[in-house]
Amino acid sequence: MANHHLEPSVENCHWGYFDATLKPVMTVASGDVVTIDTVTGGPDVLPDPAKFHIPKALAGIHANVKQEGPHILTGPVFVEGAKPGSVLEVRIHEVSLLQDWGFNLILPLLGTLPHDYNEPRKVNIPLDIARNVGVMPWGLELELKPFFGVMGVAPPKGWGRITSTAPQATGGNLDNKELMAGATLYLPVFVEGALFSCGDGHGAQGDGEVCITAIETALRGKFEFIVRNDLSFTYPRAETETHHITMGMDPDLDQCAIKALREMIALLGEKAGLSHADAYMLCSLAGDLHITQTVNGSKGVHMMMEKKNFRI
Repeated sequence: MANHHLEPSVENCHWGYFDATLKPVMTVASGDVVTIDTVTGGPDVLPDPAKFHIPKALAGIHANVKQEGPHILTGPVFVEGAKPGSVLEVRIHEVSLLQDWGFNLILPLLGTLPHDYNEPRKVNIPLDIARNVGVMPWGLELELKPFFGVMGVAPPKGWGRITSTAPQATGGNLDNKELMAGATLYLPVFVEGALFSCGDGHGAQGDGEVCITAIETALRGKFEFIVRNDLSFTYPRAETETHHITMGMDPDLDQCAIKALREMIALLGEKAGLSHADAYMLCSLAGDLHITQTVNGSKGVHMMMEKKNFRI
């Protein structure tokens, strides 16, 4: 196992998309650990530099990286041995803040209430790193629970360049607040090396992310990448210390729920040997459907099932 560090820069970032033709900025072996630093936001969201720390990489990225979507992504990382049909296991060992501020946006025609606001609204939110709180404009101190909104791999070459906005089978803009430090994300691989990128750091977010943004901020993540040739599923899954998580993404929220449920039924069959009917029954009795987000074009639902329910 080797340790690597990937920093944001003009050379190491792409803005708003995933693409199988992107040249990898780092190559690692299966089992290696990579610390990845990320930045976020365009020039219009920056606070007063006399009062807050602004990462040095941002100025160069703003000036020299073409923006094709909302998310500045660090990567891609080529993982040796990953190939189409395998699964990339991403162990999220650590997630930490890289700056003392975040921002939140409300944008007309977007979000869960697209017609309620006729003007954009931007709020900069101070982050007290020592106390792990964000200070809201009215004085509320909100506990920070940082995670990466975007973690994904490249799509099949035939898809061409895809936006980072909508989550896909490749992962991407999952906006799943369960994927904090200690969680593991499983991503199906579609191209050689997987080509993992991440960004869209969130200091705190509720299920739904209803106004279209969380506390958007710069984060550092410590990831361990493991190629799994013993797994063959074709849609993202995850687990925490206590739960297995399946996901569904679609413009129709009902279809999201159906997809997440069917994925959990399949997982219960694989890991617990349950029949389809028994797994369906258990999902009704002990599974929890959560709305992941309602704002990314393709909405998201994830189902959580306690690991103890997989034991017979």
